[in-house]
Amino acid sequence: MSILKALMEKQSQCNGYGYVSALSISFIHIIPSEYLLFALGCAIPVIIAILFIQIILTNMKTNIQDIAITLLGIFYIVGFIMFIPIIRGKNNGNFLVWYIFLSAWGTDILAYAIGKTLGKHKIKENDISPNKTIEGCISGIIGSIIITLVYTIVINKYFNFEIAYLQVICIAIILSIIGQIGDFAASSIKRYNGIKDFSNLIPGHGGMLDRFDSVIFIAPFAYLLLSIL
Repeated sequence: MSILKALMEKQSQCNGYGYVSALSISFIHIIPSEYLLFALGCAIPVIIAILFIQIILTNMKTNIQDIAITLLGIFYIVGFIMFIPIIRGKNNGNFLVWYIFLSAWGTDILAYAIGKTLGKHKIKENDISPNKTIEGCISGIIGSIIITLVYTIVINKYFNFEIAYLQVICIAIILSIIGQIGDFAASSIKRYNGIKDFSNLIPGHGGMLDRFDSVIFIAPFAYLLLSIL
């Protein structure tokens, strides 16, 4: 819910809808996985209609910018995170879902370690994540490849999977890049609102979204890649 608060800090007219949508995350597990995409498809036009009704009822005290930011908060969290239980509900989903977390964590760990110690070349001059380096980003991709390959070797050997390692490398590279974009996305939201962390839930680490921003961003793309490959 902290992401929605950050996104809509200046758009209080729509806060109620955003908070209700954020709370709906708690009930995602109730919906059978095969109906999650259908539920999301039905929810989108209903939410948009309700927000436009808000514009009408408030005589445009709520405006297009308000509902645009509200929708971003809703779909960024609720929409993206729904793909985690969707993957979990697929055949062998309890194994496949770990590719989301491992690629994100492998990227974050090695990107931070190498970027902090050996990073020399900044990723262009930017105010979003000024400390990120090219060395860190490349190391993050390598970290994603290593940890997902190790995981694949284990499940292939001990759980009778036959997952092609070349496919895993391709998935790891793509998800690592997307995860890093997700990290930039979360940072841009914080910069927009002038905050360092989304909350103080975890001392020294910020809120839950600060720890899982890459995971959330990766989830729908992991679903697409795993479905194709």
